[in-house]
Order: sequence, then structure tokens, then C-alpha cells
Amino acid sequence: MTKDIKPSPLIEVRGLCNRFGRNTVHEHLDLDLYPGEILGVVGGSGTGKSVLLRSIVGLNRPSTGEIRLFGQNLLALSGARRSRLEQRLGVLFQGGALFSSLTVRENVALPLIEHAGLSRADAEALAEVKLALTGLAPHAGDLYPASLSGGMVKRAALARALALDPDVLFLDEPTAGLDPIGAADFDQLLLTLRNALGVAVFMVTHDLDSLWTACDRIAVLSQKRVLVADTPERVSRHDDEWIQAYFNGPRGRAAYAAAGER
Repeated sequence: MTKDIKPSPLIEVRGLCNRFGRNTVHEHLDLDLYPGEILGVVGGSGTGKSVLLRSIVGLNRPSTGEIRLFGQNLLALSGARRSRLEQRLGVLFQGGALFSSLTVRENVALPLIEHAGLSRADAEALAEVKLALTGLAPHAGDLYPASLSGGMVKRAALARALALDPDVLFLDEPTAGLDPIGAADFDQLLLTLRNALGVAVFMVTHDLDSLWTACDRIAVLSQKRVLVADTPERVSRHDDEWIQAYFNGPRGRAAYAAAGER
């Protein structure tokens, strides 16, 4: 992505409103995701970060507004056309959401069988490639989720999210629960995959290290909308009280300093 001329967005959110009973989570929210960028989405508790992610991937129908994926209005598409469009998205949910009764290899192969129509043998062979992309050892494919460490769960879930060669990856708190070394390794893996595959990334995270290390832009949710969406440096200079406390408090300053040393 050049700094002078931005390409057309892969995802355009315009005037999004999400209401649950009397509770309004989002109102008149606008946001774009561009090809090849890693966008971090942050905000205080209750600002609807995961709700926004679920709305974009089609798991939550907004009250009003428009969501355009690859130039098409997601909410106006028929079931079959919408399903085809959603297959261009890969999602890593909080906790991984792996099927406990399937091996890691079978978890990754499942979308290839159900959506790409591959035979089980071909799907599992391709699943091995996806697992290797995320840095998992060959023997990991034979394991069940209960036998995996936290870092291995994240990588296995990422491999499944990559199964159908998506154009956009959605990550919901991908480094939550990982130790600092595992989280740093995941950040570097994310950068490697973006650079190698050209995939765009929409990442909900509280991890300041991830924001400074991996993100091209950061979108801050506040007051039921996107308060600012810009480079980490520019966002950190915004005069909003929450942003200042978040990015320029002791942890924020430490994360910024650590990113500068890499």
C-alpha cells in the first residue's frame, strides 16, 4: 500500500448501527480496510470491537448501515452469493474455536472438504501445508485440541482460517493468553504471512506490543463510532483522554520503546 495513493478498500463500513434492545453499541460507524494492510481495532470495554468484527463477517446483522466486501453489499446478497463472498474471509475466533473431537489436521481440512469440495485425502494433504505455514511441527496434525499448548491452539486456528486462501483475515484477540515470547512470535508470524501472501488483516486486540509491532493503522472505537483510524504514531498523539492513557501510559511507552528496538 503506497502512502500517496490508497487503493480501493476491500471492506467499507458506512453508517453502521448495532442495537440490542435499548442498548446502542454502534451508531453511524464508518471504517475501511485496505489491501495488504494490518488494521488493529482497539477500544475500551463495551465499545463493540467483537460485535463489529462479527457484523463484517456476517455473523451479526446490523440494525442499519452498509457493509461492502470487495465492492459488494453484503447485506443485499442472496444466500448463495453471500456464502461465496464469505469464503474469501478467514476468521480466528477468541480461544481458537477448534472442534475438540477432530485432530488438528481434520480441523484444518474441514473447510476444504465442505466448501472447496476436495476429497478427504487431498484436503488433509493441503491442511499439512497450511499447518507448516503457521510454523507447527508435522506431528501436530495428529494431535487433538486438548493436547495443544495455548500457542499451538492459536497457530492451528490460524491454519484453519487460512485454509481457503482468504483475501482478508479476521483475528479476535489472537495473542490473548499467550506468554510474551509466544505473543511476539505470533506477531512476527502475522507479518510474515501478510508479506508472503498479501492477505489483509483486521485484528481486534488489546496487545500494545502487537499494535506497535504489526499494525499499519489503528482504529479506535469510542462514543459508538470510530474516533480515529490512522498510523500508530498519529493515533498515539490524538488528544482523546482514553487514547492518551492507553498509548502513553507506562505500558504503552514500554511497548513503543520495544518496537523501536526491533
